[in-house]
Order: sequence, then structure tokens, then C-alpha cells
Amino acid sequence: MIDAVHLFERRQAYPNPNARDRLGRLIGLDDHIAKLTKILALLIHPKGLTEWGARHHPGSDLLLDTVLNRPPLVILAGDVGSGKTELAETIGDAVARQEHIEVVLLPLSLAARGQGKVGEMTQLISAAFDYTLKEAHKLNSAEAKTPGSVILLVDEADALAQSRESDMHHEDRSGVNAFIRGIDRIANERLPAAVIMCTNRYHSLDPAVKRRTAEMLTFARPDEAMRRLLLEPRLGSLGFQASDIDAIVEATGPHNGQIGFTFSDLTQRLIPTIVLDAYPDRAIQPARAIEISRDMQPTPAFAEAV
Repeated sequence: MIDAVHLFERRQAYPNPNARDRLGRLIGLDDHIAKLTKILALLIHPKGLTEWGARHHPGSDLLLDTVLNRPPLVILAGDVGSGKTELAETIGDAVARQEHIEVVLLPLSLAARGQGKVGEMTQLISAAFDYTLKEAHKLNSAEAKTPGSVILLVDEADALAQSRESDMHHEDRSGVNAFIRGIDRIANERLPAAVIMCTNRYHSLDPAVKRRTAEMLTFARPDEAMRRLLLEPRLGSLGFQASDIDAIVEATGPHNGQIGFTFSDLTQRLIPTIVLDAYPDRAIQPARAIEISRDMQPTPAFAEAV
């Protein structure tokens, strides 16, 4: 008997103030946040769509059923450091507040891959889906204090759902089969649950997984407007002039055949480096900040073999 609890990195319930703050700090992803909130709301809380249809489009049962019959899977795909995982880990808060329900996030650990023993990966993935379905049943039961739903988060999804068309070990192939069966079980049982997969290697995912996708959102590195939106309020408060910020925005963008900075390059590397360069003996100087931004190299793009 597998103890499925250890297959998840942590359990997070929403609404949650910390998650709301983290979601609010995501720059340039407003459209993705709005769209993903709606998609997940339909997948994990179909009652909301049914009530909307009765209010605005009576007699539209066939139309609504078409929407509600979509597979319970959303894929977030794109470049490294573009906010995919942060969005996946916090979007449950927006859904919970919009739908007035409890949302539980279950982030699947890579421990679900097992150690290569025959049948192990299949058993672990099946156990993870068993646990997810059990939680969905529990939150949707008559005994539940408030209606609830479950989001199963699979980060680095290509590690668990790589294409079976590639040259892969039998054990990995069986694991992909178990993953696909798990998605189908959620869909067939019409449970208030959905799966979010994050990947830098969308083309590496198994075609059967892609076919079961209700929606795929793509993520890219921040453009000039997004970089300025992120940098201006943080550096402007230090007395930086518009020309100083323009110089940093330009330095962190693509130039001379080099790609631009990722969101995480800006927030986790550049800004802390500018602060630490001056701390604790002097104030931050715009000229030095510009110099640092020009010297720093962006995270290389993830090279995916198509």
C-alpha cells in the first residue's frame, strides 16, 4: 500500500492571503491570470457556468455541456523564468475568491517518477491520482463544510509525460500511460478537479496528453513595456531619472544577437545585485546600476529538440 501523501511537496488551501500577494506581484501576466482563472473555474466548479447559463441563456444546455465536457487539463508552456510555476502555484486563490469555494492545490513531487524499479512509476502516478480523486470526492461530499475543488500541479511535466514516440524506457512509457489514465479518470467521473502542467518543453510532451488539453497558455520573456513596468516603480523611488531606467530597460532587452532577461532574471538576480552592490556602505547610484545591468548575462533559453 503506497502512502500517497509523500508524493506531494505540500498541500495548499485557498483563499490564502500570501498566495493573493504573490499573484499580485506577477508583472505582465494580467491576461494569462484572467484567462486561467476562468478556465479553471469552469473545470473545477461547473455549477458557476450552469448558473450563468440559466441567468443569461436559458435552454442552452447543449452549448454548456460542450464547454463542460472539455478535458480537465491546462498546460502552461514557455521559456524559463517566465512565471509559469508562480502562476500555477497561486492561481487557486483567484479561483477560490471568484467562485466562493475552497480550492486545494496538490503539487506533485518528482518522487512520483520512482527509482526505475519495474512497475514503480506506474504505481506511484496511479496512487497520486487516487489521492487527488479522493480529495475531490471529499471536498464535494455532503459532509464538506463548504464546496471545494482540487488542482493537481505537475511542474516540469515533461519529466513525467514525455512523448512515447521517443526512445524511452519501458518503465517511463508505462508511467505516461498511467498519467493519461489519471486525467481520463478525472474527466469521466466529472469530479471538481483539474490538472495544471508546467513545461519548458511542450513539444516533448506525449501527443495523447496534448489532445487532452482544454487550454494551453504560452509564456515568453518580458518585452520592453513589461520590463519598464517592473523596473520603474522599484528604481524610480530611489531617484532614478527616466533616462536611467530607459538605459536599464534597453540593457536587459535583446541586443547584439543576445536574448533579453527573463522575469526571474530581473527580480531574483538584477535588482538584488544592484542592492547588494551598494549595501551596507553607500546609496545606490544610477550609473552603477546601469553598469551592472549591462554586465549581467540573461539566463540562456531552454534548447528543446523538436
